[in-house]
Amino acid sequence: MVSTKKFIMVKHFDGLPKLSDFSIVEETLPSLKDGEILTEAIWISVDPYIRAYSVRMPAGEKVIGGQVAKVLESKNPNYNVNDLIVGNFGWQTVSIISPDTFHKTTGNPAPYKLPDIGNLSPSLGLGILGMPGNTALFGFLEVCKPQPGEIVVVSGAAGAVGSHVAQIAKHIGCIVIGFAGTDEKVNYLLNDLKLDAAFNYKKVEIASSLAKIAPQGVDCYFDNVGGEISSIVMYQMKTNGRVSVCGSISSYNADAKSLPKASVLQPAIVMKQLSVQGFLVWKWSDRFLEGIQQNLTWIKEGWLKYREKVFEGFEKLPEAFIDMLEGGNIGKAVVKV
Repeated sequence: MVSTKKFIMVKHFDGLPKLSDFSIVEETLPSLKDGEILTEAIWISVDPYIRAYSVRMPAGEKVIGGQVAKVLESKNPNYNVNDLIVGNFGWQTVSIISPDTFHKTTGNPAPYKLPDIGNLSPSLGLGILGMPGNTALFGFLEVCKPQPGEIVVVSGAAGAVGSHVAQIAKHIGCIVIGFAGTDEKVNYLLNDLKLDAAFNYKKVEIASSLAKIAPQGVDCYFDNVGGEISSIVMYQMKTNGRVSVCGSISSYNADAKSLPKASVLQPAIVMKQLSVQGFLVWKWSDRFLEGIQQNLTWIKEGWLKYREKVFEGFEKLPEAFIDMLEGGNIGKAVVKV
């Protein structure tokens, strides 16, 4: 018999999650059935969406999240021992998975084998070569449809998705403006990613800062944060501007019954005839491997850069999660189990 550890959400989060909101539970797993595989987590992801989705989960449930895992035992002909797979297996060390029915039984996307990424770390399967990377690629290119010379604004621009979007925009030939929450992140955007402009939204007047760089207005806005920042940006858009709404980090830790107030957006949307589209990356689930290969090609070409903030040890998951929600990471936050 094999034992496993998993983190459960003891109670629903009240504002920013606390370490006391989590607890480790140990269990003994049953023997494998036909069609199942036994996996061991190697890397586990912490992402903003976990906080947003937690309100839908009952207390006492395993915390959700993606893994890169190694197959320890297989009774499924499509998976061999030592295969590396990516899937939403949650915060758990060892799992029994039925790949063929995983989507139907859990509602989560089906797991897939991590493609050959050469000497790169498998952790990238949770970042630039995984869900966040595809979020940036498809959510920006397919929704905003940017063109060379256009002005692109990215909020949350130093995060896993935002930094990726900003680099794609620069590569296309756009003028790229990023907003982030610390001077360190602004320096990263300017000096490492070579954005045309970057601002610490906590220290500048957003509308006037944009007006200096883009006096004629903004063509595309990739929105990771929502809230008042996004309202201000959308009032600076050009006529027929395009907005890709990826997330709302600014409100994830707020009381769901009393969300932060932001300026009314309808006048800007109507008068400027904006196209505003929200999306979930799983819309392109049938193109996931295509997206991974494209991002891998760009990494090999040398222009697509990435950063990871690595926490060591399964027990560090809550700490890593809280740190990420507080904006402590540049790039992707991951936990090495």
